Amino acid sequence: MMFSGKFFKYFKWVLLILIAAYLLLVVVRVFHFFNLDKTEAQVAKIHATKLSMSDVMGDNLPPDPGIEADKTIEGIDANENGIRDDVELAVFKEYPNSAKTRAVLLQYALALQMEVVQPFINTTIATEVVREQSRGFQCVGNIFLNREAQESFEKLDSLIKSIKDKEFNTEERKNARNIFLEKVRSYSDLDSECDIDISKLTN
Repeated sequence: MMFSGKFFKYFKWVLLILIAAYLLLVVVRVFHFFNLDKTEAQVAKIHATKLSMSDVMGDNLPPDPGIEADKTIEGIDANENGIRDDVELAVFKEYPNSAKTRAVLLQYALALQMEVVQPFINTTIATEVVREQSRGFQCVGNIFLNREAQESFEKLDSLIKSIKDKEFNTEERKNARNIFLEKVRSYSDLDSECDIDISKLTN
């Protein structure tokens, strides 16, 4: 009888442990699928974010943010088009007469800004953002297709550097980028390149 009581007590503890383990597994799985759904929704939003023709033509340019531009890592985006205002204004100032150049540079700037505006970051999101950046990089190259190879390379390098220098113009932004890039995994390039068909732009 005494043995039976001990066995029942042992069995009860084993059963409680198994139930607790099962409940923990359920919670973990629910949390996993919840995060998976959030990640998939965020990835869809990343790839749905595109440059518009009105952005290229400057139909809704923001006011100069002044010193507010560098007070936070994400900066100011008053017109809510995904491009940091000081970078957007700088592109228009430097290329007032070239819609093609503005189109490709603003798309690249938009993709770079995606690093700092995500509500949360994991390896999947970081990698998908970089895929958009790679797409933007290739788009910049499209405006040099008919030039000599050396000239094209030098100009492309200069334009890419100019946008990166504007985007990552503080130590805080540079550090945030380094942390972001640590989460990036291997990836394949996206099929399409430019958000705007630059062949339809006259200048």
